[in-house]
Amino acid sequence: MLMEKMKLKCVDSLEEEIRRQTMDEIDLSYDVSDEEILRIIQEKIILKSKTTPLSLKERQYIENHVFNSLRKLDVLEDLLMDEEITEIMINGPDNIFIEKKGKVIHSKEKFSSEEKLNDIIQNIVANSNKIVNESNPIVDTRLSDGSRVNIVLKPAAVDYPIISIRKFPKEQMTMAKLQEFGSISKEQIEFLEKLVKAKYNIFVSGGTGSGKTSFLNALGEFIPSDERVITIEDSAELQLKKVENLVRLEARNANLEGKNEISIRDLLKSSLRMRPDRIIVGECRGAEALEMLQAFNTGHDGSCSTGHSNSCKDMLSRLETMVLMGAEIPLPAIRQQIASGIDIIVQLGRLRDKSRKLLEISEVEGIENNEIRLNTLYRFKENGEKEGRIVGEWEKVGKLIHTDKLSARGLSLE
Repeated sequence: MLMEKMKLKCVDSLEEEIRRQTMDEIDLSYDVSDEEILRIIQEKIILKSKTTPLSLKERQYIENHVFNSLRKLDVLEDLLMDEEITEIMINGPDNIFIEKKGKVIHSKEKFSSEEKLNDIIQNIVANSNKIVNESNPIVDTRLSDGSRVNIVLKPAAVDYPIISIRKFPKEQMTMAKLQEFGSISKEQIEFLEKLVKAKYNIFVSGGTGSGKTSFLNALGEFIPSDERVITIEDSAELQLKKVENLVRLEARNANLEGKNEISIRDLLKSSLRMRPDRIIVGECRGAEALEMLQAFNTGHDGSCSTGHSNSCKDMLSRLETMVLMGAEIPLPAIRQQIASGIDIIVQLGRLRDKSRKLLEISEVEGIENNEIRLNTLYRFKENGEKEGRIVGEWEKVGKLIHTDKLSARGLSLE
C-alpha cells in the first residue's frame, strides 16, 4: 500500500513537470491545434521515460491528464466520461465528491490550484455566453453534453468556488427504460400516453434529483411529430428528438451593466406569437408561473412544466406563492387559473434506497369551497424492503373525471 502511494505521488510529480514543459514549448503566437499539443506531450513523456521507467498505463494516465488540463476541463473530463457518475460536487480545488450508483463518495481527483479551478469555471460559462464573477457570483449553465451546472463564487461561497454538475444519460430517457428501472408501471405509461396525445396539460413535480427533466423528456416521445413545440428553459436541457418542428428558447442573465436580460417571462410572452401547438417550460421557480398558467389557459393544450415540491398538494400551494411573486392577484383568481390550466400533476420522488419512482398521479378536479380539489388516480404503496431495495406496487385509486379531451380526439381509457 505504501509503495503504491509513493508510485502515485511520483507519477503526479511527473505529470506536473510535463505540464510545465509542454506549456513552455507551446507557441502562443498562433492557434495551436489539439494534435500539436498531444505531440508535444507525447515527446516529453518519451524523454522522461528514459530516466524514469513508466508503464503503458502510467504513460496514458499522464498524457490524458496533461492534455485535459491544457485543453479541456482538467480532472473533470474523466469524471464526465464515467457514465456511472450522475452528480459531481466540487467544494474547492481539493475536495471533489461524486454520486455513483446512488452513493456519494469522495473522489481522489484534485485541481492543481484554486486558480486552475477558476480558469475551468470561466471556460464553462464562456461556452454558454454567460458571466460569473464577484459582482455576479451565482450562475446556472450547462456543458456541451447537456449536463446541468450550478456555480457559486465568493463572496456568496464563503471559503472557495463551488461547482455542482448534474449529469444526464448519454442516451435519451424513454418510458421503456423507466419501466425497466422500476420507476413506472406499464399501465401508467399507457395512461400517460393517451393523456399526452389528447393534449392534457401536465405538471411534473418532485424533489431535487427525483428525475423531473428526464421524465419530461420521456413524456415527449408521445407528442405527435407534426406538432410545433416550443421549449423554454433557464439552461437548455430538454431533448425532444422525435419532434421535428421544435423551437428551443433559453433565458439569459443580465450583463455587467445589469442590461440585456432575457427572462423566462419574456420568452413565454414571445412564444405565444410563434404559433405553438404546445409550450413546455423546463422548470417554474418564480414569477414566470403566472405566464406559464396564462399559456396553459390560452388554447395551448398539451403543454407541460415542472416544479419542486413534496407532493401534488404542495405543488398547488407553491404555484400560488410563485404567482404572487410576480403580481398582486386575489388568491381565488390564482386558484381558478391553476384549476383551469393544469389537468394532471405527476409527483416523482427519490426513495431512501436512492431509487427514483413515480409516487402519484392526480387530476386537478376543480374548485370546491374556494379550495382546489385533487382526484388521486395512482399512488405508490410500499410493502417493505428486500435486499436493501424498497418493494411496492402502484395502486389505482380513482378514475379520471374530466374525459372531454380524450373524447374530442377519439380516445378512450378502456
